[in-house]
Amino acid sequence: MISALNLAFRQLGDPAFRRVFTLSVAAALVVFLVLWAAAWWGLAWGGEAMSQWLLEKGSGGFWSGVFAWLFGAAGIFGILIASFFLFPAVMVLAMSFLLEDVAAAVERRHYPDLPPARAQPIGEAIVGALAFAGVTVALNVLFLPVYLLLMFVPPFNLFVFYLLNGYLLGREYFELVAVRRLDAAGAKQMRRGHRGRILLAGAVIAFLLTLPLLNLLMPIVATGFMVHVFEDLRRAGGSATAPAETR
Repeated sequence: MISALNLAFRQLGDPAFRRVFTLSVAAALVVFLVLWAAAWWGLAWGGEAMSQWLLEKGSGGFWSGVFAWLFGAAGIFGILIASFFLFPAVMVLAMSFLLEDVAAAVERRHYPDLPPARAQPIGEAIVGALAFAGVTVALNVLFLPVYLLLMFVPPFNLFVFYLLNGYLLGREYFELVAVRRLDAAGAKQMRRGHRGRILLAGAVIAFLLTLPLLNLLMPIVATGFMVHVFEDLRRAGGSATAPAETR
């Protein structure tokens, strides 16, 4: 597993990886430019409305200008703070739509003899997404009392955090790469047959996602990492379609 993670990090300079990262940053910037423009218009309208309201109440002149300035300054500060915290989330969301390119790039470099990837039917993808969303909600509701009880009891709170998120992230990324080579039933069967290793891989991803700045790259790294985990498991089970490139 360490070898698989190392291979994923070493491929960060791959043009396909850089393209996914660049497009994700660009998409996030476009989203925030639109939001900033809308917020700027909203602040201007709100400041004007406040000034008018103060004038009607007899508090015009100097105080009207002061309140309008404070309103605008507070709004801009709030927008900047929100952007700082939300930009990574929007960027990672945009990146999630491009991870197929990452998986394909890993296969091209390390597994060049694999046949073309399977095109997942839309219906299968929708059912899989709904199933994963249902499991995510159910587990979070189920573990919520445990989270609350162990919130201030390290290391048990960390154990629960990595157990839950390791399962969810391991499942998400494993199925992302597995359905390129197996149908939904085959991917599910394989995941259940190797649940321990996939949970461990998911816990590694969950830990790396908690590291600042590195978390911006983790969807790319996690996808590459899981392609190697999947291929290793498949070859170990005697179902690989091609040998891996010499490492």
